[in-house]
Amino acid sequence: MRTGCDWAIRHCGRIGMLVLVAGLGVSTVQAASLDAALLPRIQAATFEVVQAKPTSDPLSYEKPLPLDLLPYQERTDKYYSIGTAFAIGHNRYITAGHVLLAGVDSLWGQPELRDTAGHVYPIGKIEKFDLRKDFVVFSLAGSPAGATLDVDARPTLNTAVYAVGNALGTGVVIRDGLYTSDTPEQQDGAWKWMRFSAAASPGNSGGPLLDKDGKVIGVVLMKSANENLNYALPIHEVLDAPDGKAVMNTRMAYQLDIFDTLQNGTFKDEFALPVDLADFYRSLQARLAAFGEGQLKALLAKESADLFPNGRNSAILLYEQTKIDGTPKLIVRGSDGKWIRTGFQSRNFALDDSGYVDIAVTGRNALIHISRPDDMDGARFHGDAKLRMDLLAKTGMFQRTVAGEKIKITSLGKPMSEAVHVDRWQRSWKVGVWPLPYANVEVVAYSLPVPDGSAMLLRIVPAANEHDTKLDLDALTDFVNVSYIGNLAQWKEFLRQTALLPPAFRNIHIDFDYGHRFSYASQRISYSLTSDVQKITPRSELWLGFRFFLEGDQPVWDAGLVDLWEDEGSDKNNVDVQRFVEPPSGVDEDLSDKWRKLASHGYPYNGVARNEDGLMKIDAVAAQAGAASPKVLYTAFYGMEGDQPQAFMKGKLGLLMKNLQVREH
Repeated sequence: MRTGCDWAIRHCGRIGMLVLVAGLGVSTVQAASLDAALLPRIQAATFEVVQAKPTSDPLSYEKPLPLDLLPYQERTDKYYSIGTAFAIGHNRYITAGHVLLAGVDSLWGQPELRDTAGHVYPIGKIEKFDLRKDFVVFSLAGSPAGATLDVDARPTLNTAVYAVGNALGTGVVIRDGLYTSDTPEQQDGAWKWMRFSAAASPGNSGGPLLDKDGKVIGVVLMKSANENLNYALPIHEVLDAPDGKAVMNTRMAYQLDIFDTLQNGTFKDEFALPVDLADFYRSLQARLAAFGEGQLKALLAKESADLFPNGRNSAILLYEQTKIDGTPKLIVRGSDGKWIRTGFQSRNFALDDSGYVDIAVTGRNALIHISRPDDMDGARFHGDAKLRMDLLAKTGMFQRTVAGEKIKITSLGKPMSEAVHVDRWQRSWKVGVWPLPYANVEVVAYSLPVPDGSAMLLRIVPAANEHDTKLDLDALTDFVNVSYIGNLAQWKEFLRQTALLPPAFRNIHIDFDYGHRFSYASQRISYSLTSDVQKITPRSELWLGFRFFLEGDQPVWDAGLVDLWEDEGSDKNNVDVQRFVEPPSGVDEDLSDKWRKLASHGYPYNGVARNEDGLMKIDAVAAQAGAASPKVLYTAFYGMEGDQPQAFMKGKLGLLMKNLQVREH
């Protein structure tokens, strides 16, 4: 039966509908037994809806899968059982709409019918369909010469009923109960659901609800979320529906993971039937895709006045001190309405040769930083999507459970599709999709090249959700902040691959000569230092802190911090140059207080060294030469371990600031 929103195809997680039947109990009122003489006909007219299991597996595992430990039927059956269908006339069959829609973009075979003898029949033409009422009427390509069920379109309340279905894929099962009541459907009460107490399981979806005479009175679909009753669509709603038409008139809500706002809308459309199953899927998918895209556009338009970085409550992030983010951070609107960065609780996994992976989770998204092993060529890493995902698999992120045992997936193989998405800031994300056929799900990963590896945004989703997932992630990339980190050897290799560089690097020039000098120049600032200030080696680590800020009244994504560390992975001995902008009045008192200290060269920005936990630190402020009351200031910082004399620290700071030139005010 429907679980949450499975039946609504690709909008899983965003559409509020009735909960599907799953593990229900039996009414305490005992219904009469069904006449045994009716059973052969009922069984002959009732079918499993099945999908073919994948015949090949692109995945690699840490060891052979213990498939021999699976139950006999599960390991020998070539099909997955997904629901039930039944015949009501010559080559005329009914099942739940959401059962048929399990085939949309599926990694398994298209839905087919299997009879009690094990014969499998492909679906021929789709004759009627209603997304909201959740039914479909269809024919088979090779119809069995089997029995059909009679219909009673006007059943009587408080009488015995029988739910017939392929309960949990174990064959046709009949369970009894009572037809207890009717209840209006939720959207606008256009019809009434039948409520009944006969037990039902997920495999019952699409099966017939019978009366005591074995006549169909409804189509079993779902259960109540908070009581032990199941729901069926009255069979007259199917019979009375217009022939030759697919109807969509369903309320759906779209949500993006950056705020709680919902975009409610009604997916209302129709197209002509009959068509074959593939054409039906294509027509429905095209309309759903267009609706989803419209919903996202409407949602962002509705929120435009309060959308980062232009909207209200964006100022703190725009004017705060630049932060270095080891993992990418997603910018979201908090419960207080202010925009914040999320994704701080991360797990670290070591790779060979000093490589590592950091993984944080926010909402439905994994935020990942892969630092490639030292012995791995950068051009190969950035050009090989399989290689990147294989490194991620080393964390144990992907596992397959077989007979209760979790088996690590060591490789996802090559992606089934690759593309490039360019976000609002003109950053090019490499988009890859990997199938996990055994589960009918996909891994969708957006990868942004950085000097030491890759920043990633990733989801694992039902295969049917690929389009909507890409729609979401395309939008979310505009709200991802990424720092560019790497040792100088990695930076040298990265800067040579100009196709990987976002446009922000067009105005950034980084140059260095091991053992001698390092220089940085942009449209905003330039400076250089020699080895007299700090050692410059291939293992020196450069952190370029990119962030969002305003250029006049236009938002930009650019570097706000240049931090050079003497040794990779060290938390001592570094120099940095950082940008600060005067915040608007009334935005945040802490920001205003910091600006006043900077503007007045107050402590700790007064050029006097201080000892903090065994590390000597010294800061000074720089502005554009000749600028009166500058709105942009920079700090120059030098830090060194040990208790160093004031003269020594001031001398180092003087060498750092000697060639420091601020080019904006």
